Amino acid sequence: MQTITTLQDLRQARQNLPEPLGLVPTMGYLHEGHLSLVRVARRECASVVVSIFVNPTQFGPQEDLERYPRDLPRDLTLLEAEGVDVVWTPTPQIMYPEGYQTWVTVEQIAAPLEGAMRPGHFRGVATVVAKLFNAVQPQRAYFGQKDAQQALVIRRLVADLNFPIQVVVCPTVREADGLAMSSRNVYLSAQERGQALALYRCLELARRLIVDEGMRDAAAVRGHLEEFLGRAPGVQLDYVSLSHPDTLEEVERIDGPVLVLLAARVGPARLIDNALIVP
Repeated sequence: MQTITTLQDLRQARQNLPEPLGLVPTMGYLHEGHLSLVRVARRECASVVVSIFVNPTQFGPQEDLERYPRDLPRDLTLLEAEGVDVVWTPTPQIMYPEGYQTWVTVEQIAAPLEGAMRPGHFRGVATVVAKLFNAVQPQRAYFGQKDAQQALVIRRLVADLNFPIQVVVCPTVREADGLAMSSRNVYLSAQERGQALALYRCLELARRLIVDEGMRDAAAVRGHLEEFLGRAPGVQLDYVSLSHPDTLEEVERIDGPVLVLLAARVGPARLIDNALIVP
């Protein structure tokens, strides 16, 4: 496994990698969710590149850029065990050199939910992903369903800018008790870790209401979910959304698959989760 920092070294290494090439973009501090993406890429591709870059432009001024967890030696050990060919670890100076002023903005699908809660977040995501795609030139790129809106933003980016890349979105990986794996889970105390399970239980409630009880009024379902999370100890709700799975437009009536998206704060961590529910 090669570990590369400079863009020049990456381009040189890229010339010798057999295709198809799969890219797994990460911010490091890897967990089983990341590794599941690497394994799918390894199965489907002749070469696998993983990028590790804590992207400063997708963090707001009051967010956790400085304390975002990092452990590069551990990450490299995990990736070597998975048979990764190249790990690219660019610096902020490489990605955003002095005088940098070019940005990629995805509009409608990036506007609600995380886009509304975190202004500028998806501009940072879309820009860094476009730069990663240009640098690595993959045929496939792998992302997790836990970041459902991000995956839709990237699909839109690839379609609109004619990147010759297949975006592969893999299922959310969960702990045994249902908590979605996230690098930010490390922020949680033992008590907060238990409180965070309210998000998964809320998704289970949504499934019961829609599938088992046959509720079709999205506003009524949303009200039940907001009430559930509003009563959950230690949980500060940001939003509950019942959206069309392709457009993220809020639905009024549940006549087909619906994407239920949640965001909440538990202790020092801001957590997101989602589930696609088919009535």
